[in-house]
Amino acid sequence: MRNVAKVTTAVLAAGALTLGLSACGSDKDSASDTSGPLIVAASPTPHAEILNFVKKNLAKKAGLDLEVKEFTDYVTPNTATEDGSVGANYFQNQPYLDDFNKKNGTHIVPVVTVHLEPLGLYSHKIKKVDDLKSGATIAVPNDTVNEARALKLLAADGLITLKDGAGNDATIKDIAKNPKSLKFKELEAAQTPRSLGDVDAAVINGNYAISSDLKPAKDALVLESAKDNPYGNFLAVKKGSEDDPRVKKLAKLLTSPEVKKFIEDKYDGSVIASF
Repeated sequence: MRNVAKVTTAVLAAGALTLGLSACGSDKDSASDTSGPLIVAASPTPHAEILNFVKKNLAKKAGLDLEVKEFTDYVTPNTATEDGSVGANYFQNQPYLDDFNKKNGTHIVPVVTVHLEPLGLYSHKIKKVDDLKSGATIAVPNDTVNEARALKLLAADGLITLKDGAGNDATIKDIAKNPKSLKFKELEAAQTPRSLGDVDAAVINGNYAISSDLKPAKDALVLESAKDNPYGNFLAVKKGSEDDPRVKKLAKLLTSPEVKKFIEDKYDGSVIASF
């Protein structure tokens, strides 16, 4: 049985450092050469899958030469976009990007929002949240934006209460009430699915859940509501590249009826189109 919690002020997604690939340098700056292919950095699931659907089925007819480069971390896509190794990226949401730009002095801006990956609470040991015992251990992402988002998800379902004013940088130190004396294990976001055998439950980002054969719409004990959720994932570029004709073509294709149908058919509610 799954409880659906509304989280409208959580923080995102998708942060966490895993073993990333190095920024893919090239002899020619792909961001400045608008006559060449548009190289887009993306997380494998679902971002690269969506882009590859566009490449295979829609890009040629639209006159877009699209190249997709997959990255397993949440840092390299932005640094590669900033230095021009790639022309755009597709993997993140606004709270994560705001935090990244502030900490790294980068100038990445969103172009168009495509989809939402709901954050969820999962377990291999219990079937519903009420089964969590006193002193149970919950794994949460350890990066700034995702940890706060995870705690807000738990608070929305009544498992904890956060201090007044706890915001996008909330940590376990901001827990005001913890009636079940829950313990928290802070891990890199990419590691949270692997922790399910060692903890009682784990808060897992949507993309990592999907890539670990979890089905958020069916398997999550608690799942963010899509309604009024600010964590949609978008196509992003370095500031100044918004008017690149290749970027405009891709933005239009990513928000087409064909892509919406692809998302609905392939992900069955685990990824939700935001347009």
